[in-house]
Parts: sequence; structure tokens; C-alpha cells
Amino acid sequence: MTGDDFKVKPAELLVTHINLLRKERLRGPILDMACGDGHNGVFLAKQNLRVICCDGSGDALERTKQLADANRVSVEIWQVDLEKSGENPLPEDCYGGMVIFRYLHRPLVSCIKKALKIGGVLIYETYTVQQPQFGKPHNPNFLLRPEELRNWFKDWEIIYYFEGIKDNPKRAIAQIVCQKGIKKRSQNPLYGS
Repeated sequence: MTGDDFKVKPAELLVTHINLLRKERLRGPILDMACGDGHNGVFLAKQNLRVICCDGSGDALERTKQLADANRVSVEIWQVDLEKSGENPLPEDCYGGMVIFRYLHRPLVSCIKKALKIGGVLIYETYTVQQPQFGKPHNPNFLLRPEELRNWFKDWEIIYYFEGIKDNPKRAIAQIVCQKGIKKRSQNPLYGS
């Protein structure tokens, strides 16, 4: 591996919204789901945040560990099959934040919603059905339909949403930054009646 392999190159969306994930705001660790080589998780760890990087690939997690070691930070490594049929692989009410980039497995949406704590922040970016004109992926199972991402989280506070074409590299994506909230304060015992 070269020195460039150990440089942390986090997603622009994550960098833009990092203040939402500051330690004093979170009530649990941040899950970097389907982390791949771990650039986003290591970036978060460099912000002194507790990060769990999960992926199904042992090779990807080894690269994540090497990147973390090279950057002198610690991340928890969790090898897990996120797509095991009929199972929720995510512990419920566990995470203060979640970041998901370039990954889509629709059966996990309800699991994601249950895994974040109230007040937890989700930063999610993946490809839309327009992506095949620019490159991979081509399989519609891995491509969001129009407004699909927004509709999944419409009952949460949506802080930022984008759906369209981005440059450098050219790609068709949907992005959401949202916070799991309480539907009505009057129903929450913390706020009284």
C-alpha cells in the first residue's frame, strides 16, 4: 500500500454535516454501515467520536483497520451479514448516529429506523435509477426510485435532502440528513402533559 492509501477521504456530505455528529450531541456510538475501506468511519474517529465500522467483507474490514492504525485512531470492527434473510442484524435503540454511503438493501430500512436512538442522526447517500447512464451499479435492486429515500424518513426531521446529478465524478444520487424525533412532545413523558 502507498501513502495515498492511508489518507482519509470522507464523503463530502459527511464533512458538510459533521457538526450534527459531535460527541456532546450523541447518545451512543456512530455506526458506519457497509463501511467498505472505512474512510468515513476513520474520519469520524479522527473527530474523537466512538465509531463502529461494519461490513460483510473481512478484507474490507482489514483495510479499515489498517487505515485506522495508519491514522492513529481506534474504530470498532464488526463483521456482519447485513443481508441475512428474515433477521435484523442491528441492535435496537443503540446508535447515536449512522452513516451509510453507496449501499442499499431495502429490507434494512426498518432495522435502521429501530437501531437509531431518539435524537439520533442519519446521513445516507446512495445511487438512484439514473446512475446507469454514468456507470455502476446497474442492478435496480441497488438503485433508489424517485423520492424513495425521502419517503422512508418522512416522519423524521429532515435537515437536508438532495436528489439529482452530482459532478466529480458524475453520478446520480439521493442524499438525506435527518434526525429521529418524537412525533408529539405531549406524548413523551419527559415533557409532561
